[in-house]
Amino acid sequence: MAGHHIEAGADALVMDARDHVATAIKDLQQGHKITYRVQDQVRELTLIDSIPFGHKFAIEDVTDGIDIRKYGEVIGRTTVNIQAGQHVHVHNVEGIRGRGDQAVKA
Repeated sequence: MAGHHIEAGADALVMDARDHVATAIKDLQQGHKITYRVQDQVRELTLIDSIPFGHKFAIEDVTDGIDIRKYGEVIGRTTVNIQAGQHVHVHNVEGIRGRGDQAVKA
């Protein structure tokens, strides 16, 4: 199967193994079982929320106050507990870029 790309059958993309979220590559419906790829693994998840195209959803449970990663970069911090399959957006994540008081510690 060398060279075979499973992404064609995937519903979402995860760019980095450290990521907490996947990005929907099409509109995804609440309650559906979707597939996504992390490196050479294909994983499945049942969605708690409907996820619009281009939006993010959690691929693991994340507690309040955790720095969320997308594409290997911190994109914000959770403001509530988030379950795998939930929509990750401004209602449950605050942005931390450009805020000197919340500079990311290496």
